[in-house]
Amino acid sequence: MNTASFPDRARIDARDKVLGATVYPGDVPVARMLHAMMVPSRIAKGTVTALDISAAMRVPGVVRVLTPDDFPAPPPVSENGPPPPPPTLEWRVAYRGQPVALVVAETLEGAIEGAEAVRPSYAPEPFAALIDSEDSQRDPGEDIVFGNAEAALSHATTTVEATYVSPTQHHNPIELLVTTAVWESGRLTIYECTQSSAGTRGATARALRLDPAIVDVKSAYIGGGFGQKGGIGQRQTALVAQAAMLLGRPVKIVAPRSQIFHLATYRPHSRHHVRLGADADGKMTAVVYDVEQEQSRHGFFPNAEYHEATSRLYGIENYLGTAADIRIDRQPPGWMRAPHPQAACFAFESAVDELAHKLERDPVALRLANDSRVDHRTGNPYSSRFLNECLEEGARRFGWSRRTPEPGSMTAPDGTQIGWGVACGAYPSMMVPAIATLRIGADGNTRYAVSGHEMGQGIRTAIAAVLLEGLEIDSDRLEIVIGDTTAAPQHITAGSWGTAGAIPATAKAVARMREAMAELLAEREIAGNLHQKLATVRRPFLQIEVSEIGPGQGPEALEALRRGAYAVAGPEYPSFTTMSYIAHFVEVRVEPRTRRVRVPRVVSVADCGRVVSPRTAASQVRGGVVWALSAALREATEIDPRYGGYLNNDLADYVVAVNADIGEIDVGFIDRPDPLANTMGLKGLGEVAMVGASPAIANAIFHATGKRLRELPIRIENLL
Repeated sequence: MNTASFPDRARIDARDKVLGATVYPGDVPVARMLHAMMVPSRIAKGTVTALDISAAMRVPGVVRVLTPDDFPAPPPVSENGPPPPPPTLEWRVAYRGQPVALVVAETLEGAIEGAEAVRPSYAPEPFAALIDSEDSQRDPGEDIVFGNAEAALSHATTTVEATYVSPTQHHNPIELLVTTAVWESGRLTIYECTQSSAGTRGATARALRLDPAIVDVKSAYIGGGFGQKGGIGQRQTALVAQAAMLLGRPVKIVAPRSQIFHLATYRPHSRHHVRLGADADGKMTAVVYDVEQEQSRHGFFPNAEYHEATSRLYGIENYLGTAADIRIDRQPPGWMRAPHPQAACFAFESAVDELAHKLERDPVALRLANDSRVDHRTGNPYSSRFLNECLEEGARRFGWSRRTPEPGSMTAPDGTQIGWGVACGAYPSMMVPAIATLRIGADGNTRYAVSGHEMGQGIRTAIAAVLLEGLEIDSDRLEIVIGDTTAAPQHITAGSWGTAGAIPATAKAVARMREAMAELLAEREIAGNLHQKLATVRRPFLQIEVSEIGPGQGPEALEALRRGAYAVAGPEYPSFTTMSYIAHFVEVRVEPRTRRVRVPRVVSVADCGRVVSPRTAASQVRGGVVWALSAALREATEIDPRYGGYLNNDLADYVVAVNADIGEIDVGFIDRPDPLANTMGLKGLGEVAMVGASPAIANAIFHATGKRLRELPIRIENLL
């Protein structure tokens, strides 16, 4: 394995984005376009008894109003088959904001006016909107057990016990949910901002009873995603596709943000009760950790995964983790950056900080003393683990040795309270199969097609780094095609496996192309780059195809990829476990009168294996830290229990961190390849970047003020 560091390269798509030349799904020019708008339900639960569309049809420009009668019945769901497609339009209402009709018009203004003119009648039913609502139902999940946590905890010298709460939070990418559907010559082409173009194709085909072979999905660029645009959960795709087929014209929808709050998935409210014990030497010996989350009546966002990171942060040999869904009447929650570890590590790393304080141990030293090379959950070794190195390097950069341990002991001359906090994060490192095609032309063009989606994280830049490092090609005429079901089999880009899915295949493509070129030239010495060599031997182009799978996967993984199915390997591989790690060091300043919290500096050091694209990797970490700061100090979705909807469903009232909130973020990497995770030695980064930063902020606030706050977000009123 090559262990050399990759050079820092500029983003290959930066110039086009700055110039506004990048074409997002909502920008695709299509002739004779119609515009659509959904009609959201105004009740939280019940039945639509009548749907008066007469007023809407009188609005100038309205072409058609689709109702549940315009859609086929949902296909049967098999127990071991693909996930069910998203519902289309239904007479039955499961949550407030559920679409009950779709208005299609010649103009966007006509579609909006028409949607406002639709007058549904309802038979409402009682509903539960909150996790504490009377009619909510508790649904226990699977326990995570290794060792004997209760027995070990009973013998612990020191214990801490507390409950931590994370709120409902919503994604708010700048790009709204966009779908454009084109039905032409017996084929359906969908342009959509999705992280799962193949999943969108399959789910839409199942919802509308179509052959997936006649459906194409293209998602070249996404204006922010991180879970919300996972694809198969979006109702609007099938709605717009059906409208395009019925009307014989392209149809486009851009869902308003207020509707997205009620339609798309979100981070669920969760409660975490942690009991943590240590022996006299400060060795953490046992954890009993109970978690429950809000869940829709039929949602399947997993609950046991809250334990995936916390059970592997330290060398704790006795762990009992329980999980439960509290089922209520809102739309299903789902994946949002660092889906489970954001909330779980806030709870767990806060508890570790409480334990350090109770033991009178330095919180960095306590963590260093609880390292492990073995995953006690499986008994297998970690393929690599450099969390202690992250802690040591972070402490050095931050100047941790200058910290005084007593809460409230560090103040500025004006009385501002200064706090220094630390916390760690972990996230599973996984891999997906890939099939890639590389074509180099004598005309100077190179085209590379592989599975992947660009939501701003820089996957194209990482791919380009490997291609340009290994091949003499013209960088200005390099086309990287991703997110396109017509170009290469596509896997969902999520879970921090985008790079691990694309880059090992890219490295293999580079090696195979070099072999193919050597075979073609047959030891002839020809000057110039690969384009010039092809031109010299009068070969118009050279094309190769390669495939790659994860450790422990076989040919069935590639077959699943071709079908558009889910085929993820890890983090538990046959003989090892692979996790990514990070350590965050945070300084907070709490003003003495207003109690406003500022975060002037953060140091974050990550263990993500080999760093392929240093610039975009550092950007990923900065973005994760900013998001964690926002989650810790700003973000919470406000739910109206009277009507089951969201009160702050726009960017005016859903408060997020802004530029003025962000200070210096110093990012570092261990940059040591993982010898087992994949052929390139890389591990996931996008999700772990956020994990642990929120508890580091909370721990710093405790150090500054002596006040332990266990519920997010932490606001001024909590410190008064």
